[in-house]
Amino acid sequence: MNIKKSILLRVRIAFLVAVLFVLAVVYRLVDIQIIEGDVWREKAETFSLDYRKIKATRGSIYASGNDLLATSLPFYKLAFDPSLVDDEIFTSKLDSLSHLLSAFFRDHSSDYYQKKISEARQTKRRYLVLNNRLLNYQEKQELETWPIFNLGQMRGGVIFNKEDRRHNPFRKLAERTIGYLNEDNVGVGVERSFNNYLAGQNGEGLFQKVAGNNWMPVNAPSDIKPINGYDVHTTIDINLQDVAQNALLKTVSKYNAAYGTVVLMEVKTGEIKAISNLKRTSKGTYAENHNFAVAENNDPGSTFKLASMLALLEAGKVELTDSIDTGEGTFEFSDRVMTDANAHRGGYGMLSVEDVFIKSSNVGTARLVEENFGDNPQEFIDIIKGTGFGKPLGFQLMGEGVPYIKDTDDPSWSDVTLPWISVGYETQLTPLQTLTLYNAVANDGKMIQPILVKSINRADRPVEVFESKVLNKRIASKETLAKLRQMLEGVVERGTAKNIKNDIYKIAGKTGTAQKLINGRYTKQKYYASFAGYFPAENPLYSCIVIIDSPDGWNRFGGDVSAPVFKEIADMIYAQNLDIHDSFESNLLASEGKFPFIRAGKFDELNELCNQLGISNHIGEDVQTEWVRSSVSNNAIIWKENHDNENLVPNVQGMTLRDAVYILENLGLKVSITGTGRVRKQSVTAGRRISEGAQIRLELG
Repeated sequence: MNIKKSILLRVRIAFLVAVLFVLAVVYRLVDIQIIEGDVWREKAETFSLDYRKIKATRGSIYASGNDLLATSLPFYKLAFDPSLVDDEIFTSKLDSLSHLLSAFFRDHSSDYYQKKISEARQTKRRYLVLNNRLLNYQEKQELETWPIFNLGQMRGGVIFNKEDRRHNPFRKLAERTIGYLNEDNVGVGVERSFNNYLAGQNGEGLFQKVAGNNWMPVNAPSDIKPINGYDVHTTIDINLQDVAQNALLKTVSKYNAAYGTVVLMEVKTGEIKAISNLKRTSKGTYAENHNFAVAENNDPGSTFKLASMLALLEAGKVELTDSIDTGEGTFEFSDRVMTDANAHRGGYGMLSVEDVFIKSSNVGTARLVEENFGDNPQEFIDIIKGTGFGKPLGFQLMGEGVPYIKDTDDPSWSDVTLPWISVGYETQLTPLQTLTLYNAVANDGKMIQPILVKSINRADRPVEVFESKVLNKRIASKETLAKLRQMLEGVVERGTAKNIKNDIYKIAGKTGTAQKLINGRYTKQKYYASFAGYFPAENPLYSCIVIIDSPDGWNRFGGDVSAPVFKEIADMIYAQNLDIHDSFESNLLASEGKFPFIRAGKFDELNELCNQLGISNHIGEDVQTEWVRSSVSNNAIIWKENHDNENLVPNVQGMTLRDAVYILENLGLKVSITGTGRVRKQSVTAGRRISEGAQIRLELG
């Protein structure tokens, strides 16, 4: 019995101990999970290690003159490991450091920072984010001089975690062309299309997870360093981009257009010097948020007539002196009526082939094509496509619109397709594709691929160079090209773009005004106004296309709306590029003894001088500045504005030294001089934005 009681007692004691043990375990679990949970989770994080990605620094994007278009700027988040600091230094310098932190960030008192850092040191917290605000490089340098921080990371515990941020120095300029790329690799423009070069190669490093779900680099020997991205050098000229974008903005704003686009290209090289796309936002302002020049297909309208005339001339169907009756401006093709713009005034009547193009007669163009290619319309299509026009360009940016010029076996081909294609309808082309044809005419028939990116560089060393491909060595015979150029010049001299004619240099081009296709029907309420051409006509250096979509007002034709934008850009290039007009200005030296050496200066003084010498001289229209530049027209000098924008460097070539220095120094520029005489050259190109205190060197001669 005693043995039985003894065993029972032992069992009860063992059971009681077991119960107490279980209760103790449960209590401890509750204590750890709930009461001391945060403390233990923080300690667990302290010992968590993992290999994590070290992001490479993205390459920069440059304009043609090495102007920076986009770059990655380093910013830093300030963190601190107070456990690394010597006790004596920590005690003596913490107060000063706290005051500096409070004064710099202006978000908390110095007592707050002192308490925060002290508590972190007491709990052996090795990673303390002091402030979430990102610091730029200059601020980082300043903080590195502060007490404790000046001892560096190993002895002072300061940690600057680098984060790159993309920055466009010229902000909105060429914004859509430069583009963007987000974290999901979704983007547009150069940033997206050349991401494989720009992105570089990420590295890998050992990181320790610390309090606050932050990761602190361990800087282990096994870390793999990132390889930074390559730089992309584009063909964009930042000054011409500025001119083109501002000229376009003025016009789309004036006409409340849906959008506008302009592309400026160098004739011989195919290099794009400016490209701007401005779309009206919901707020009524304009922004670059879609690349209409490259991606947007439209019926081109009358700018397509250049291709129609090329086909007619190249096939030997017509001569420029042949005639066609356009009647009263309307003509019926099958069940549809073709109309000329001036039909309400009785039409053009009988026109030569040349005047059909110059006056942009839809009836004349369509009748010529129908009468000469009606029995074999595919011949017309084949000649045009044989030039390379209507084929993808293989442009360097992603998203090029697919061109569409239908063949006769297309299911949508009808009895009216041929005449309507001939005047730029029932086709789909981008502005850049249209410009490529005009550029080929300007380039002696050689069609070249437009190019935007010139090279990929590592620092100053090119690792890959891009050149324009020749798409077609000659799009037509020399005879045909000469006739096309003659007609393109005629459009500006006496045709639909005569409003941009000037006496200084010649422009060649073609206007276009196409009805918009809305809900499957062409409407006369919305127009696609365009002008494509090149200049100077005698020796083309640049080609350009301007599109203004859905302008308001009654004068919505390409000649009224788009051509003036073209001329404003051309005028600025003419003013800046001495190669274009040196031959002209030489006439001012001694034209049969009539003109003295007069180029530029103060109007009052030059006007008085000419009057004393008996030289006919007149002030041009809209001249509102006292500083003028001379031009010659009909044996007389015409004074034109020479400096009307205080934010841009003026053209002082041809001025006396006194006048040049006066203007430049009043604009905040520092002038240095070599030689004697008048200003022959200036080191800073006219039209560049002024940076106060910048140096400019004048060469006299």
